Amino acid sequence: MVLSEAEALARLEALRRQRDAIERQIADLLLYLDLGRRLGGPAAPAQPSPDADGRADAPIPVPEPTPQPARAPAAAPPAPPSAAPDRPPAPAFAVPVEGEVGLSETVLARRYGRAVIEAVLAVLEEAGRPMHASEILARITEQGFSLPGQDPVAALNTRLWKRSGPGGPLKRLGEAVYAPADAEEG
Repeated sequence: MVLSEAEALARLEALRRQRDAIERQIADLLLYLDLGRRLGGPAAPAQPSPDADGRADAPIPVPEPTPQPARAPAAAPPAPPSAAPDRPPAPAFAVPVEGEVGLSETVLARRYGRAVIEAVLAVLEEAGRPMHASEILARITEQGFSLPGQDPVAALNTRLWKRSGPGGPLKRLGEAVYAPADAEEG
């Protein structure tokens, strides 16, 4: 099978978009696991992780599911990258620059968290008005961001609430309603 240059470039770009989406999902899950560990959740049983050959060499902790109250179903996941070719590329949080080759997954997850906040600030600046967390989530999801958990709006609201304290980049105006913090309030 021989591909033309245009076909090869198109396939390469599609694979890069898939890789970026997978890296974002990995960062989300690492952030979720790190948060669970910080909150002192129950010790998770270890399950073996199969490697490329299907052998189980190293145990990977698997968190126990916690009972959750009944909630409305979460919004549908974003369309696959091939369905949205005009989507702007997400920040390259997981691509280490020269000299940063050995970065831990925690560092990469924190970079992703900072990129989410930067995207939120850009959305708020673009809108020119305060917005509810659900509106903000819809806009940043279009940019390729995702948040872990059963309720992504609640996850985003928590992140925004934490960043709306004194000296933070946001201010909370009401229940899950945020605006950029004014520089003169500093």
